[in-house]
Amino acid sequence: MPERPSVLVTRLLPPPVMEVLRERSDLDVYRGEGAIPRDELLAAVPGRQGVITLLTEKVDAGFLDAAGPTLKVVANYAVGYDNIDVDECTRRGVVASNTPDVLTETTADLTWALLLSAARRIAEGDRFLRTGTPWIWGPQMLLGVDVHDATLGVVGFGRIGQAVARRGRGFGMTVIYSDVVAAPEAEREFGATRVGFSELLARADFITINTALTPQTRHLFGTEEFRRMKGTAVLANSARGPIVDEVALAAALRDGEIFAAGIDVFEEEPTVHPDLVACENAVIVPHLGSASVDTRIAMGMLAVDNLLAVLEGRRPPTPLNPQVLERSGS
Repeated sequence: MPERPSVLVTRLLPPPVMEVLRERSDLDVYRGEGAIPRDELLAAVPGRQGVITLLTEKVDAGFLDAAGPTLKVVANYAVGYDNIDVDECTRRGVVASNTPDVLTETTADLTWALLLSAARRIAEGDRFLRTGTPWIWGPQMLLGVDVHDATLGVVGFGRIGQAVARRGRGFGMTVIYSDVVAAPEAEREFGATRVGFSELLARADFITINTALTPQTRHLFGTEEFRRMKGTAVLANSARGPIVDEVALAAALRDGEIFAAGIDVFEEEPTVHPDLVACENAVIVPHLGSASVDTRIAMGMLAVDNLLAVLEGRRPPTPLNPQVLERSGS
């Protein structure tokens, strides 16, 4: 019987996922609270053939140096991969992969939960009642803004952005989007119109951020962008925290430059800037975009499929650098 590959998983994954890994690999799992510390990560990777990482782990030259020549694959348990230096992995012949598609609909659901909660002041109302404040229904109480028949602006029109747009059509919304790449089929399907970023900021009643974090999108939303938005606008971010300047967002919310925001991701996770925490008109949740039972299992199974495929000489389902496979003939 061939020797089983040595695999490190940097956080406990859902039980069905761990069961498959235990059956088919010599498995080591970090069992501490929270993310594995960097020094412990670098001490744990030498000699591994495969590693399943989370967005909290930086896969860079230092990581790859520590892992050494035995490392064949890094399978990221996320669709975003800004934590991975894909070019460096490619240079060293290490396959990197992610988990697209399986979390698209769940993340779009969460985006809409943020948008609706912020627009209709659901979190504020919940806090109001939990404090035991005396109240009686009144015509000016906790007034929000209507979602139906409004204009939805989607920044980043990939899988998740399009899923968000599809839901917007159910609310009778006009859909506009901004992306470096046009999506004519989706435009026809959702009645969406591609516009420039500045036009989207000025026209949209609701803006959802569904783009990847890149050097070009870091702080894409800052002081000037919030000033261009409507005073009644609502922002929802379920992509990556650094796309939004949190200090600028907090100021825009505090000063009434925009109406409200729903935020799932933060610049310095798990820290949330205190100015943002202080904003009553901000709905803030701890990175729950893909947090459903079925989706987290599906993400894990896809990460495992990618990992084991490389280690067993098969082509992985969702490689980020397929050129490595082409060089090896897989």
